[in-house]
Amino acid sequence: MNETNLQSCIDACNECADACNYCTSMCLQEPDVTPMANCIRRNIDCAQLCRTAAALMARGSDHAKSMCQVCVEACRACGDECGKHAMDHCQQCAEACRRCAEACAQMA
Repeated sequence: MNETNLQSCIDACNECADACNYCTSMCLQEPDVTPMANCIRRNIDCAQLCRTAAALMARGSDHAKSMCQVCVEACRACGDECGKHAMDHCQQCAEACRRCAEACAQMA
């Protein structure tokens, strides 16, 4: 693993987790939360998995690569869901998820 790619992936994971947490918070403030339920669920899963992937990479865990593959799947699912919603926070989250999926795919 190249140190620059490793740090870029860790950064992308942390940025994605931040975007997912923000999106969750903003979705919960929407006037009608019900249509946002899938978005919220995917955001929570994605944020947790991104933080875990970043932590495993940071400490050089033998499980980092397999966690990155799981992170790719979660980021793609979250990005697809957020991309369906017009709100800025969802669109920004979708973009962060796409960047993270790409970075993690290189590490997996």
